[in-house]
Amino acid sequence: MAGRVIPGKRNLITDVAGIKVGQADDADILSGVTVVLPDEAAVAGVNISGGAPGTRETDALDPSCLVEAVHGIVFSGGSVFGLDAASGVTSWLAGQGRGFSFRTQPKVCPVVPAANLFDLTNGGNKDWGEVPPYRQMGLKACDQVAKNFSLGNHGAGLGALAGIYKGGVGSASAIFNGLTVGALAVVNSFGSPVIPGTGAFWAAPFECEGEFGGTGRIDFELSSELQTPESLTKASRLRSSAQAGQNTSLCVVATDAILTPAQARRMAIMASDGMARALRPVHTPYDGDVVYVLSTGQKALEDPHPLALSSLGTIAADTTARAIVRGVYEAETIGEWASYRQLHR
Repeated sequence: MAGRVIPGKRNLITDVAGIKVGQADDADILSGVTVVLPDEAAVAGVNISGGAPGTRETDALDPSCLVEAVHGIVFSGGSVFGLDAASGVTSWLAGQGRGFSFRTQPKVCPVVPAANLFDLTNGGNKDWGEVPPYRQMGLKACDQVAKNFSLGNHGAGLGALAGIYKGGVGSASAIFNGLTVGALAVVNSFGSPVIPGTGAFWAAPFECEGEFGGTGRIDFELSSELQTPESLTKASRLRSSAQAGQNTSLCVVATDAILTPAQARRMAIMASDGMARALRPVHTPYDGDVVYVLSTGQKALEDPHPLALSSLGTIAADTTARAIVRGVYEAETIGEWASYRQLHR
């Protein structure tokens, strides 16, 4: 893989031209929504690695299906209730005239895949009655779309937990060989982002320019136990009551490279390895891990395409790992859920 890899100007997914992000959340219910919107319909792919995903319109991204491009990706808290956020985003996009059009129908139809995370037991007030708030938060998030956005306790990451740590929204970018890759992650994982008995992140070797504290590489011993520094693990808390669907890491990877749907799918598979570089354990029966890929289609891959895609997927995995760690590093303590920086700084 030739060429030096450096972060983009913002070190956010929005370093990919044509990508914007909007977020909305509610401090009372400790939940929220994060929306990734391409300026134009983007070729998309997806890979589902977790044992308990919660998704909407994701099957349509199979390369054998009719849909080749999407108009947005939505991540939400709220478990099954949060999927309604995509309804708000769909309505907003249609109101902007963004979607697929039909000669006999004046209304456009946006394609908006979505995935949720479980934050119903994080201490927030979930007594919202018969009408969950996520559709409105989806609309509000669209009104906030911009190139710059906040990490940590914002949007879908407001109520997220990562192992024993407060989780959150993270993002990172990489530029190499004239191409840009960006990742956005919402980290609500069963596994820990931190090496047992240390303050070092599993993904420390992939850090760029001190973006998550410069913890560096250290020696450690692996164990079959699900350990974290204080021997107070999410696993031990949930060992007798854990249920599938209560943990999830969600990610969008964007690139300006021109990809086919099948290439986007392959890149999503490779990018999913970034979760394994940042979290342990990962893709468990309790997680709903999903990675989407968006191609804004501005720059051609070099020949041979399979080799160029291999390099692109490798960078995507590293960038995904960095985005995950930044989501944890930038999060702040809420209630009993301590942040990484509180425990290790």
